[in-house]
Amino acid sequence: MGLLALGINHKTAPVEVRERVAFAPEHMQEALRKVAQDLSLDEVAIVSTCNRTELYCVSELEGSRALLEWLGDHQGLSHDELERCSYAYWDEEAIKHVMRVASGLDSMVLGEPQILGQIKSAYAVANEANTVGSYLTRLFQETFAVAKQVRTETSIGQNPVSVAYAAVNLAQHIFADLTATQALLVGAGKTIDLVARHLQRNGVKKMVVANRTLERAQEVANNFGAKAVLLSDIPEQLVYADIVITSTASQLPILGKGAVERALKKRKHRPIYMVDIAVPRDIEPEVGNLSDVYLYSVDDLEQVIDENMRSRQTAAEEAEELVELGAINMIRSLRALDAVGTLKAYREKAERIKDAELGRALKQLANGQTPEQVIQYFAKALTNKLIHSPSIQLKKASAEGRTEMMTWAQELFELSDQDINKNN
Repeated sequence: MGLLALGINHKTAPVEVRERVAFAPEHMQEALRKVAQDLSLDEVAIVSTCNRTELYCVSELEGSRALLEWLGDHQGLSHDELERCSYAYWDEEAIKHVMRVASGLDSMVLGEPQILGQIKSAYAVANEANTVGSYLTRLFQETFAVAKQVRTETSIGQNPVSVAYAAVNLAQHIFADLTATQALLVGAGKTIDLVARHLQRNGVKKMVVANRTLERAQEVANNFGAKAVLLSDIPEQLVYADIVITSTASQLPILGKGAVERALKKRKHRPIYMVDIAVPRDIEPEVGNLSDVYLYSVDDLEQVIDENMRSRQTAAEEAEELVELGAINMIRSLRALDAVGTLKAYREKAERIKDAELGRALKQLANGQTPEQVIQYFAKALTNKLIHSPSIQLKKASAEGRTEMMTWAQELFELSDQDINKNN
């Protein structure tokens, strides 16, 4: 019985392959039951995101080929094509791999936190499909604990490494309470959409989206309960904006020093935090000279991101140590579980021997033998029966030159060199 982790990710496969291998959420339980049945897997879970698809299974498969072929057939890829961009890890390496993935150490953006939630969701779905048992349950629970430890004991996820996140993160250094602020977002592309998501997660409830076309502004605004306006409405909206973040494709500045000065007067010089993510710039550089404006360009953010990425790299080294330790502990606990069956069987055998000898001893008492004689007989017989099989096997191992068995026996029975020498 072994643990196998097989999959592809952003490092091994281009997006056109990843999207073909990905499992739709609504079909996940069906896929789990099918792979478990088709390959006679004891346990299986599937993690499927935009950057990776991985199958974790417990089975008696002799290699990863059967699982790879099943994945190719199910998702409509040739086996050779899939094999070229796949990877497989077994047992200890598989344990370490899933812990690294959950901790954000194998992500496109080092330390990103979303993957942990995605793995938790994958486990929950597999649980609902009844395709996980004691092994994968223990694996995922230990993995979640290690990932949480990485998050709490290292700074791997504390510093922003995307322009949108860095822009919002800097706002927290300007305003003590983002929930009391209003944001003006200029543009309606992917960057502005991402900025709006980060602002919303940080408690910003009032947002205005300004764009060249009102229709596109409305599309973005609808996702966040925001107000949509045209670029021509910006001077009016500036008066209420505590946060201004711009990202358009305009070749000329949209915001000039004069417009911002007029807004500041109406705001009674309440500060404005401004971030210009666009290239060419949307905000005239002279705006940064105003005393109540905190203006950052995309270059300023890149410096923050570079510094934070270096910080994450240092934290990643600490995280790798926690993963290594977590994997070792998991392996030890699994090995301890492996011993449970043997110990239980040995105890049951000892109980049977004890019951048999106790029965003889009771008969001897009933036949009139003295308690002293019966106890002596019982103790001697029980001892002989318990050490009989180990004695036979040790003599056999010694005759065959398997000296390591002697060392193990000495450790097993807690025999010192002094104990052994006095009997030689």
